[in-house]
Amino acid sequence: MKEIEILKQSLVEAPIIWKGDYPYFIHPITDGVPRLQPNVLEAIIKLSVPLIDWENIDIILGIEAMGLPLMAPLSMRTGIPMVIARKRQYGLEGEVEINQETGYSKGSIFLNDIKPGEKIAIIDDVLSTGGTIRSVIEGVKKTGAVIENIIVVVEKGPGMEILQQEYSDIKFNSLVKLEMDGEKVVILD
Repeated sequence: MKEIEILKQSLVEAPIIWKGDYPYFIHPITDGVPRLQPNVLEAIIKLSVPLIDWENIDIILGIEAMGLPLMAPLSMRTGIPMVIARKRQYGLEGEVEINQETGYSKGSIFLNDIKPGEKIAIIDDVLSTGGTIRSVIEGVKKTGAVIENIIVVVEKGPGMEILQQEYSDIKFNSLVKLEMDGEKVVILD
């Protein structure tokens, strides 16, 4: 089975729960449960690697928590070091605090060890409203580094299209675009 089909099948088969009036799919890449099958993670990495010119990237940036299982194998595959946008403050020199607000939460994220002029690729699990990614983009700008690419595994909602218009100098990619239709995940691409 091709990598994209493995990923799509895992999403279509994801359990659905209701949060109020909203159906919500539960997937190991976006939620950490149920268990993540190695072939799904391998499919995501194989689909992601060709989307970026790795010769032009200094750092892979992942966002806590679900960016971690994505960027570790990507870092190993490409030989590019990784940095985690953390929800904990460390107080290291040059630390940048990002105020993050999404459709379901708000808080702070902290960036460390990103140097001016470095070229960054971001990988994250899902992009819906774009709130988290927008905050991280603005935070990275404060460091003087440059975001070259953003890859999200799941694109859901209008967030990516809005961000692409706002940040036309960044290359955005999603592996799968989907929407919820009642108790069903519908793949759009």
